[in-house]
Amino acid sequence: MENETVLEVRERDGLLIHQGVIRVPYTWAAGAVASKFYTGLRDRKIYGVRCPRCRHVLVPPKKTCHRCFSHLSEWVEVSHEGTLQTFTVVHYHEPELHPLKAPFAYGIIRLDGADTGMTHLIGEATLKALKEGMKMKAVFKEKPEGNYLDIQYFKPVKGAK
Repeated sequence: MENETVLEVRERDGLLIHQGVIRVPYTWAAGAVASKFYTGLRDRKIYGVRCPRCRHVLVPPKKTCHRCFSHLSEWVEVSHEGTLQTFTVVHYHEPELHPLKAPFAYGIIRLDGADTGMTHLIGEATLKALKEGMKMKAVFKEKPEGNYLDIQYFKPVKGAK
């Protein structure tokens, strides 16, 4: 196996455990919809698409409306601010999966001008003070690259209820 490097083999409970790293190089095309969305994030703008039939604005954008299956092509810019719909606090550290050291929070934020929420990290927040309905604001990376994590995280809007 050319791409696999086995680090260790051990036995536990009568089973052989192979611990290793598999490297799988790949190229991924984001597609027309995600490319426009990511280009907008790179330019510090957040875009959604409006359904021509049910008028819902989807963020992140999709090619097809999940409610009525219409083709979506009307791009609209939405606000950097929105409402925290729900959240979860992560209390364990998994360096291969988690972008931050625990404890930290993920939330679903419905941006002003959108009808759907986007899942993202929450930063600059007191975790015990998080509550549904809080106003949140996108914080962009210093040097955006054109991907979902160009929004570094969402933070609570100061003074908002």
